[in-house]
Amino acid sequence: MASPQPSQTKRIATVLRKVFGMAALRDGQRRVIESVLAGRDTLAVMPTGSGKSLCYQLPAHLLDGATLVVSPLISLMKDQAEKLEEGGIASAAQVNSSLSRGDELAALAAIGRAEKEVIFCTPERMVTPEFLALLKRSGISLVVIDEAHCISQWGHDFRPAYLEIGAALDALGNPQLLALTATATDEVIADIGRQLGRPRMAVINTGIYRPNLHYRVRQVTNPDEQYAAALQLVRDSDGVGIVYAATVKAAEEMHELLRQAGESATIYHGKLRAGRDGLDAECTLVYYHADKRLQQYFLIKHYPSADELKAVYEAAVALGRASFTEAELKPLLEQTPAGQLKICLKMLKDGKLLKRNRKLAYVLSGGSPKAADFQRMAQLYVDKHERDRQGLDQMVAYAQSGCCRWELLLDYFGDCPPDFARCCRCDNCLSPPSIQDSPQRIEAAPPAGGCTSTPATPPATTVRPTRPSPAGFR
Repeated sequence: MASPQPSQTKRIATVLRKVFGMAALRDGQRRVIESVLAGRDTLAVMPTGSGKSLCYQLPAHLLDGATLVVSPLISLMKDQAEKLEEGGIASAAQVNSSLSRGDELAALAAIGRAEKEVIFCTPERMVTPEFLALLKRSGISLVVIDEAHCISQWGHDFRPAYLEIGAALDALGNPQLLALTATATDEVIADIGRQLGRPRMAVINTGIYRPNLHYRVRQVTNPDEQYAAALQLVRDSDGVGIVYAATVKAAEEMHELLRQAGESATIYHGKLRAGRDGLDAECTLVYYHADKRLQQYFLIKHYPSADELKAVYEAAVALGRASFTEAELKPLLEQTPAGQLKICLKMLKDGKLLKRNRKLAYVLSGGSPKAADFQRMAQLYVDKHERDRQGLDQMVAYAQSGCCRWELLLDYFGDCPPDFARCCRCDNCLSPPSIQDSPQRIEAAPPAGGCTSTPATPPATTVRPTRPSPAGFR
């Protein structure tokens, strides 16, 4: 990356000091901000707590036009918008489902009058034609995609609207882009660029290692024991804690257990309206359940088949229109869930059978697709299902490994911090495990500071020796 001009460096330092009250930037922040101000599409991979928000807030002061921030977390955008306004840093607007109708109309009117420097919205709102038309009038100079790993690593399994962000960027005239995420493998980084239509994005990766995070795994044999262990961890921990879950049901069960045990706890998940996570509590709860629910988290997903793709395409042909929307197509496919339809349309677009115009309507590409074309598209999700299975195996291998937990994670992400050998803080570093695979074979524990060469696998359990996937921990 070319060095910034002295005048640019001075402008950054002046805004940093006068507006944000800070004396210096961290190295990662500096590199991202310089890349953005140089006009480059940029992907920043920076750990949580490293100051990613400043990477768009400072450029927003120096760029002409408004900055659009797309975030899946309503509570986070609410917090950031309020801090920008209260601190006099920037005029900000947020548009999401937590607003009253009056507040929403006021925010939309201000955006339409180009009165706001920073606009926060969810991916669902961004991809609506009406909101895109409003954004065009406000003059967007920079689009920021927060939690950008959702575009690839989770994709439609997390928020289906992320599938449409690439098309929305086209509809906006392809403004400059800044994508932010805490973790991403090389494969995910490349896929983010493809999905957003920016394969040559500048990538600034500061690494994932955070010495203040101490990992440990507690082995349990059944759900009751797991709940009891989680309850004990909550009781033994000081301050505020977060317990993650794979399913809504698991979160609700653990929340009830903590409530009955007299713990101060509240619950938040995707089926609740925004704002519930703002309650006063010592423990904000979303519990991570294992066993069958862990398998459900990774594997129980219905990916489109070739026949389903064909049915959606034939329904689009039957409409007989020059262009159509998802809502116009849905009555012809009443048995197809809305999320599944969105995935099918995205796959048909990627397969060159559909196009999207500037109003985000779908247009048939023409031609006569054959059965093999639909089979080829469906095979992509067959392959994805296999990657999900590998992710489950990696998750189990991580839990059963005797290696340094940080060493495993760094190896998975291809990250090599200088002078790193082991973290000296995780459970395996502090207490290297004994490995007993069967009554016939007992191995000694690894030497202090060492690692076992294979996962510590219990009897009658087969685990592929693969590295763990971080998807289980996010």
